[in-house]
Amino acid sequence: MLVIVGLIVVIGSVLGGYIMHHGQIGILVQVSEFLIIGGAALGATLAGNSPSAVKASFQRTMALMKGNPFTKKAYAELLTMLHEVFALTKRDGLLALEKHVENPHESELFKKYPTFTRNHHAVAFFADTIKVLLSGAIEPHHLGEMLDVDVEQHHEEAMEASHVLAKSSDAMPGFGIVAAVLGVVVTMGSIAGAAAEIGAKVAAALVGTFLGILLAYGVLSPLSQACEIQAKSETAYLICLKVALIAFANDEAPMTAVEFARRSIEPGIRISFTELEMLLKEQKGN
Repeated sequence: MLVIVGLIVVIGSVLGGYIMHHGQIGILVQVSEFLIIGGAALGATLAGNSPSAVKASFQRTMALMKGNPFTKKAYAELLTMLHEVFALTKRDGLLALEKHVENPHESELFKKYPTFTRNHHAVAFFADTIKVLLSGAIEPHHLGEMLDVDVEQHHEEAMEASHVLAKSSDAMPGFGIVAAVLGVVVTMGSIAGAAAEIGAKVAAALVGTFLGILLAYGVLSPLSQACEIQAKSETAYLICLKVALIAFANDEAPMTAVEFARRSIEPGIRISFTELEMLLKEQKGN
């Protein structure tokens, strides 16, 4: 919601101040300028990025409107899930997880934790790691290196949208100048016309510069920063999982492994040890 509110404040403040100066909104509606700037920006984005990066930039921009899912409540659910999984393996052995990780979205165990199951990257990260441990294909002391590589690759992919938007933001003032120059060219072609006609054409040309700068610093740059924050939040969630899995692979007690994970969470959204104990007691009660 903050993304939407922020954009409304930016656009509302600019247009509100313009109107207070007795500006006419109709003058700002220059379809040709919109076409030049928007088309040039879109074309440059398509030409300079991979299809997956372009797709990710649109998807992640739309996802921003839903807010950040990695809240204190989401982490509390994650820690509860981890404790149940680790306690199950201590009681029934690692093979007890096989049926759950083979098809995690159909698992009755994971269905109890909807925030986790909706995060497809986290589910795949967790399930694949458990499968590796089940196969015995890797020693516990090498597991951390493997998970670090996985987290790093995911972070690079998650940051693609932010990079695409940042590059578009950097280019927008230039496209605004292109639109303005073309408007001046048109104006010079009508230099012999009436003063009012020439003034209208100059105003239309200046709209291009205005629009390019506003979109760069008032829209695309904030969206790029928001996508970066979202990507870092996703990475932090995976790191929490990674820490728990490494502790689990080193045969730590379920509570110890979960406590390692809890300590890896950003303090602002980290539940306290007492809150974790209460959640686990409620889990046992159910």
